[in-house]
Amino acid sequence: MARILTLTLNPALDLTVQLPRLEAGQVNRSDVMHTHAAGKGVNVAQVLADLGHQLTVSGFLGEDNLQAFETLFTRRGFVDAFIRVPGETRSNIKLAESDGRITDINGPGPQVSEAAQQALMDRLEQIAPGHDAVVVAGSLPLGVSAKWLQMLILRLKKLGLNVALDTSGEALREALKAAPWLIKPNTEELAEVLDCEVVSAGAQALAAERLHAQGIEHVVISHGAEGVNWFSVGSALHATPPRVSVASTVGAGDSLLAGMLHGLLSADTPEQTLRTATAIAAMAVTQIGFGIGDAAQLAQLEQGVRVRPLTEQ
Repeated sequence: MARILTLTLNPALDLTVQLPRLEAGQVNRSDVMHTHAAGKGVNVAQVLADLGHQLTVSGFLGEDNLQAFETLFTRRGFVDAFIRVPGETRSNIKLAESDGRITDINGPGPQVSEAAQQALMDRLEQIAPGHDAVVVAGSLPLGVSAKWLQMLILRLKKLGLNVALDTSGEALREALKAAPWLIKPNTEELAEVLDCEVVSAGAQALAAERLHAQGIEHVVISHGAEGVNWFSVGSALHATPPRVSVASTVGAGDSLLAGMLHGLLSADTPEQTLRTATAIAAMAVTQIGFGIGDAAQLAQLEQGVRVRPLTEQ
């Protein structure tokens, strides 16, 4: 299997609160509460580890609340290459209602100095060689600019790595200029940075052509329960997921990205790559937490995924 590096510049302690229904302005009582060391790149790493890959995890972590992250890295066998910075890693609160609706309250994260940013660049120079790909995922912490993210991706490319990117807003806009190998926005995120409508498959195909011309090889556009469109050079596929009972949508996109990377690095066929990735994302919404805990359930979900060329109706 592959050696993969994930970068989570703004990780989080996720507190997921399950409750029947959120009543704004009222006292709400939860059914269950879960705390996870998380952040998009960390979530991706957990799924990739379950698929058999070797993981190095990096980014920035606050010095004041390291325990949950260090415990996870040890349990999972991840190589820990995070840069420690003063302060606390942010906390994100996820309010998960029984009908599947999620309300997110995300913290800002610690202030990351220029010295810490340079320390991360220096560490990546040392550890990046030998990895097969790198995932750069999530938002930016305070002090880190979208321009710096663009420079980071260019540096990773010069080190010989394929870069898979999952971010949004100004960070995505600037990062696209560095032409990562793969991007995974949803329709809203892509429309915002391209300043055009990308709801229809035809509009997405035109947007993908524009991105291919910039050097971006894979454009994976997620549509939640409606499925996934994947535009690679010379190919366009759609996957429709099976119907599942939704416990939480947190981590579904991260699971999809992990599945896509797994298939591409394993030399699976495009159809099998997208089928497996879509099934992994469908599995993610049935659970609280991250990873593939039941291989038989995943195989069953794969059988329910429909993959077709986007030219078909």
